[in-house]
Amino acid sequence: MNKYVEELKAKSEAELAEELVTAKKELFNLRFQNATNQLDNTARIKEVRRNIARIQTVITAKAKEA
Repeated sequence: MNKYVEELKAKSEAELAEELVTAKKELFNLRFQNATNQLDNTARIKEVRRNIARIQTVITAKAKEA
């Protein structure tokens, strides 16, 4: 497992929710930049999408534990 997932597991549910909102905002901005041909690193979109999935997975796992 990578370091990012370990950091996510250490966070509280409120922190995870905040992280999710931040990631979704970043994804929106990246998509906007891509649509207006201002985005240099298009691989960042894929990376952010995967991070969102990781955050949601950790949130679901914590919810099942409770």
